Amino acid sequence: MNYEESAKIAKALSEPKRVKILDMLSCGEMCACDILEHFDFTQPTLSHHIKILVEAGLVIAEKRGTWQHYSINEQVAQQYIQGTVHLLTHSSECICESEGIQKGVRSLSSFVSH
Repeated sequence: MNYEESAKIAKALSEPKRVKILDMLSCGEMCACDILEHFDFTQPTLSHHIKILVEAGLVIAEKRGTWQHYSINEQVAQQYIQGTVHLLTHSSECICESEGIQKGVRSLSSFVSH
């Protein structure tokens, strides 16, 4: 997963209502009508939130009859989880190794303008 894909998912997760939708979908596939019961907003607002989650690749939408059914895209979710762990921990494949970024802690004085 590249930086752009990771950032798109992170942006989708920046809205608490979308995080709640994902939490609900972690229990299994849900119909839009069932998701709506847990929010105080309209179907078009739900569609907006779902669209962002689908575009980020986190949610799969499938139309059945008159309702959309949603589920978590497990593959993308796992890639994001693993990628985030990779980004936040040092390893031999870390950017500081591959691009020679200098490691170390700067002193506070190096950030203070004189």
